[in-house]
Amino acid sequence: MASSAERGPAGGDAAGAVILAACAIWSLISAAGRETRPEGVLLALLAVAAGFACGRICGTLLPVATATVAALAALVMALVWRDGMPGATAATDTAPGYTGAAAGLLVLAAGAACCAAAAARRESLRFTLRLPALGAACASLGLGSVAGCAAALGVLLCSLASARMRRRLPALAGFALAAGLVAGISWAVAEDVLPDGLTVSLEGRLTSNRVQLWQDATHLAGQHPVRGIGPDRFAELSPTAQESLRSDGKPHSGPLQQAAEQGVVGVVLLGAAFGWLLYVLWRSPRSTPVVLTAGAALTALAALACVGNALSFTPVTAGAGLLAGLASARRPIGDGGPAPGIGTERLPRGGDGA
Repeated sequence: MASSAERGPAGGDAAGAVILAACAIWSLISAAGRETRPEGVLLALLAVAAGFACGRICGTLLPVATATVAALAALVMALVWRDGMPGATAATDTAPGYTGAAAGLLVLAAGAACCAAAAARRESLRFTLRLPALGAACASLGLGSVAGCAAALGVLLCSLASARMRRRLPALAGFALAAGLVAGISWAVAEDVLPDGLTVSLEGRLTSNRVQLWQDATHLAGQHPVRGIGPDRFAELSPTAQESLRSDGKPHSGPLQQAAEQGVVGVVLLGAAFGWLLYVLWRSPRSTPVVLTAGAALTALAALACVGNALSFTPVTAGAGLLAGLASARRPIGDGGPAPGIGTERLPRGGDGA
């Protein structure tokens, strides 16, 4: 009879299949009887699932090489397709308050590079593999995304710190709390419930246009709390989006867009999808540094998605699934143990994963 450790990954995969299927079904329910376009949501879900499966397969065969190639590919894509990239569902060159795909891809590049470094055996190779992560942070700054630069540097620092950690659950719980905090702050800004000084400071960084988009999203969510207004209808019903020149029609906040277009159920499902990614990392047979590095990158991406439109781009959602798959893949055949100097831990048996 298989142990709970051996059953863990399979259970996580089953939970993920149920959650992604529920997200797809609910998007169709939200779209029923309305002139909506749920194709973008369905494409994003397909990208996550395909990326996750590809990461699982390639991570079992060639974990270091796959993570390195993924990091370089994301870095090149963010730098080459600056005026719009394959699979985009938003106009990246004109979006107001744009955080977007470039920042998301560069954070994923930093995460993949650091995962490759954490999985490598030689110290010199680990140092070399972390250089693309530093390059991603510099590229984010060069593209004008201070948030992306800070997120990429945060992933790099978390990767370095994770080499000394042996307990993954507290860190993963902290990641979940951090993502929830950013989402809560974005909602508080939209509802104007923060102190005046803090609101003015945040609005100055976020731009007043984006705050007005958020306010439109919360207003629409309040009018249609259960099913929302339907997928991809925000541009039609948001006064700010209609009045903004060359607007991409997005509220530039993943949770707020989900609340407006798919109601409270859509928000719960979005949170469940993120929680599932953290859960499969907790149950992962890979070493703790690999797991926590991937968790830091996915959390940084979630934070960017709370204040930008990163999830409106297929390469970003596929990259998130790929990174989670790489960090939760089985150990390569013939790999009898962790790399020297890299901490690992037994899989959880109902405890905290230590």
